[in-house]
Amino acid sequence: MITYDKLWQTMKEKNVTQYALIKKHGISPSQITRLKRNESVSTHTIDTFCQILDCNVEDIMEYKKG
Repeated sequence: MITYDKLWQTMKEKNVTQYALIKKHGISPSQITRLKRNESVSTHTIDTFCQILDCNVEDIMEYKKG
């Protein structure tokens, strides 16, 4: 199972809020909801988050055996 728990930690460390993602960077609220629920998102979305947060993929998501 892919989880996005690390995303929220990385956002906190970089001082990026969900509000900023939506208003400043144009991320849709539905994408944020999908990430909160650990649902699938496109690699384009992951790439966008990496650009916004200036981080690596492993700073956003991880695989957990489930």
